[in-house]
Amino acid sequence: MLTSNEVRERFLQFFQKRGHAVIPSASLVPENDPSVLFNTAGMQPLAPYLLGQRHLSGQRLVDIQKCVRTVDIDEIGDNTHATFFEMMGNWSLGDYWKKDAIEWSYEFLTSTTEGLGLNPEHLFVTCFEGDDNAPRDTESAEIWREIFNKNNIKGERIYFRPANKNWWSAGDNGPCGPDTEMFYDLTGDLTKGMNLEEYLKADDEQRVVEIWNDVFMEYLAKDGRVVEKLKTKNIDTGSGFERVLAVVQGKTNIFDTDLFLEAITYIRDNSVVGNIKSERIVADHIRTATFMICDGVTPSNTDRGYILRRLLRRAIRHADILGLKDHPEIGASRLVSLSHIFVTKYKDVYPEIIIKSKIIDAEIEEEDRKFKKTLSEGLRQLEKFTNKALVINGKDAFVLFSTYGFPLEVILEICKEKGVSVDAEGFNLEMKKHQDLSRSGAEQRFKGGMGDTSSESIKYHTTTHLLHQALRDVLGDSVIQKGSNITAERLRFDFTHDTKMTDEEKKKVEDVVNHKIKENLTVNKVIMNKEEAEKTDATHLFGEKYGDEVSIYYIGDSLENAYSKEFCGGPHVENTGVLGHFKIVKEEAISAGVRRIKAILE
Repeated sequence: MLTSNEVRERFLQFFQKRGHAVIPSASLVPENDPSVLFNTAGMQPLAPYLLGQRHLSGQRLVDIQKCVRTVDIDEIGDNTHATFFEMMGNWSLGDYWKKDAIEWSYEFLTSTTEGLGLNPEHLFVTCFEGDDNAPRDTESAEIWREIFNKNNIKGERIYFRPANKNWWSAGDNGPCGPDTEMFYDLTGDLTKGMNLEEYLKADDEQRVVEIWNDVFMEYLAKDGRVVEKLKTKNIDTGSGFERVLAVVQGKTNIFDTDLFLEAITYIRDNSVVGNIKSERIVADHIRTATFMICDGVTPSNTDRGYILRRLLRRAIRHADILGLKDHPEIGASRLVSLSHIFVTKYKDVYPEIIIKSKIIDAEIEEEDRKFKKTLSEGLRQLEKFTNKALVINGKDAFVLFSTYGFPLEVILEICKEKGVSVDAEGFNLEMKKHQDLSRSGAEQRFKGGMGDTSSESIKYHTTTHLLHQALRDVLGDSVIQKGSNITAERLRFDFTHDTKMTDEEKKKVEDVVNHKIKENLTVNKVIMNKEEAEKTDATHLFGEKYGDEVSIYYIGDSLENAYSKEFCGGPHVENTGVLGHFKIVKEEAISAGVRRIKAILE
């Protein structure tokens, strides 16, 4: 049986042998893309190249990308869903097309020497049935028919499906196209083939599971409609690593694979009661939290930090359901001990996770402490609400969140157990009023921000570079950027610092930034390979995985004598003189050792 590391290695080597350059995973946090909180698909970090930008490594690429999705959070605990997952992807940027992509997919899945050695008689595929945006994908279906005939695989196993099943895009705007998906029979009972009705039933019952997806990106969408064909046709192949591993290891769910086995065993050995769903939720959420914190996210009540807080507090609540105890031998708390298991599991794949293990421990420990402090009191308050009515209104639900730190998912779960409903819509309205995160709230804050590169947002983006260097000038080189958020009205900048800034320190930072603005310094960009870029001492996230080629934006006449120089994707103003007057409006703590500045340009 292949291990998880062996599957990773086989995948990368298979496509490397076929001319693909192996590239590293990008961070979970998208670079210079405030329209999304996390990378949710393998294609997101590569979007510029899918739109025509040249990639230094060539036209054929292969990677395994870290991703996070929480839209399916209610499904966590079933056989296949996870909030953190890895996407295996091979990419053609204007090079090979459908025939090579499909044939290599089949070969990797079924080859016993180079691939995964799966039984080809267990494979079923879907293709796009066509609509007003694009025609029926008969080309892919015919390629599959030839493969099945050549390998003497009998029975009906090719199905045409609508756009909501076999059309892929990252959103309403951007590259898109039809896809062909591969499903695997987990039961071994369907090898003679199925008609469409039988296939749909098997899919609904999870007797077949999707393990591969070839996306044929040849169109550009605007507002959800195809407006033109792309200048170059691209292949985006995606395969959910956890699902594939479950199939390869002969498991019916991802939690029985070697990725989760030690963590689940730890939970069961240290719990008072057994509850499979709670065990899986705790394991999944702590794994995701570990990777989020590793990539610079800290718990808060907004944006990425709120997603992290939701996951950690839901994990804490389900750990309590299990009666999960602290590990008797390790000495660390129960959730930190669980995180250690995942750090050990992934340290050879993502070395940065072991480098940042102490930070991960501290954030999980602190969030566990904070929620424990109000959990029992919050549960008593919730009990009062449920005793009064069969529906908890939005205002009461928001009190549970704002006063006692209960994420909505936790409120919904507890109320469901008690047979009480929650006015979730009313809760979200209250969240909007208080400017906290909801999906629509986040979209509104990002509207007009860096996502559409408005002139005001570009000014604020350049200002963050000046602010970063000014903080290092005033507070010392221990200042490291932990995150930022830019809109057309203000900037927000998170950085490492142990103590509250004094009024004098804030004034010094303001003066430094404003002095550099008055100097009317030029803002320049240079592109170089990563090794050369690192020698320039340009500021960047240490431990972060960058591509072979990076952009450095520097403020000043030369790279050697620049006031500020950072790895960055842009965009920026041409000179600092256009920025206006910089003013700090707030400085506050957001977690242990991390401060936040909010500032405006007047």
